[in-house]
Amino acid sequence: MSMIVIKPGMLSSFQDLGRVGYQQLGVPVTGVMDQRAHQLANLLAGNETDLATLEITLTGPTLEFTQPCCIALTGADLGPTLNGQALAMNRPIVIRAHDILSFGARRSGTRAYLAIHGGYTLTPVLGSSSTHMRSGMGGWQGRALKRGDRVEFNHPLADENLEGLALELWSIKIYLPAALAQNVRSHARIIKSQQFEDFTPESQHALASEIFRISPDSERMGYRLQGPELRLSKPRQMLSEAVTFGTIQVPAGGQPIILMADRQTTGGYPKIAYVAGVDLPMLAQMGPGDSVGFEVIALEHAQTLDVQRNKAFAALRQTLAPVRSHILKHND
Repeated sequence: MSMIVIKPGMLSSFQDLGRVGYQQLGVPVTGVMDQRAHQLANLLAGNETDLATLEITLTGPTLEFTQPCCIALTGADLGPTLNGQALAMNRPIVIRAHDILSFGARRSGTRAYLAIHGGYTLTPVLGSSSTHMRSGMGGWQGRALKRGDRVEFNHPLADENLEGLALELWSIKIYLPAALAQNVRSHARIIKSQQFEDFTPESQHALASEIFRISPDSERMGYRLQGPELRLSKPRQMLSEAVTFGTIQVPAGGQPIILMADRQTTGGYPKIAYVAGVDLPMLAQMGPGDSVGFEVIALEHAQTLDVQRNKAFAALRQTLAPVRSHILKHND
């Protein structure tokens, strides 16, 4: 009942929806970068959306499965193959014992998500299986995967009639609601912060009209942007205050930073805006060298987009109920 790491890839770590409720103690939320792809992978594998997935960055690992299981792979297209043959993404796949999953050339995106039916055998820390590598907390031994790791999973498939199950799962037609489609946008939608008016009119205009490039000095904690300098109208001192996924901070140098999944719990830099939650998955699939612009929207519009996305996930869960029932029936 395990998955053996033959090659670890650039950065492969287990993540779930985060370690929520401990920021007041200085514990970062962390969690997946692309919640859309993570939740979709779990639903396709017949899971609830809160189970940990393997977040795979840019260069994928090579993994051998010791027993049959059901997986789903979503997010970035990093050229996945199963035993040397192209692997279909965004649908449930039956794995046999000794199958080898590997990855080739990156075609699109930055992060892929591998879910396995029943989840991986991980020890939660403060209610979450997410890996926070800076503190060595959670996930698999608090770190990214290494060659030779052997990760257990909870619910292998019975060996009998795997071909029949594979055909049943392949016959299920999967249609993603428009709200869950992996749309490529040139501009991320943002909401003005309370400190937006503290910036010069030129800076406000630049944020909403210019293009920024993601710096090579960017990672899961935050994306540093290269572009027009954003300046305050007059110097001011701030007390540190809570920050969120998507907060756009502006340090003294004027180059903004978008805080991402591994963000700190508080920050003392001025905040010019917040990326709307619906567009955080788009940013998660970007990487150093990519360009992004920003479009200002109202808070109410961002909330409407969130509601639409949540309804779409609820509808998809019902649509994918046959996946769960076929897998459970197979193991009866």
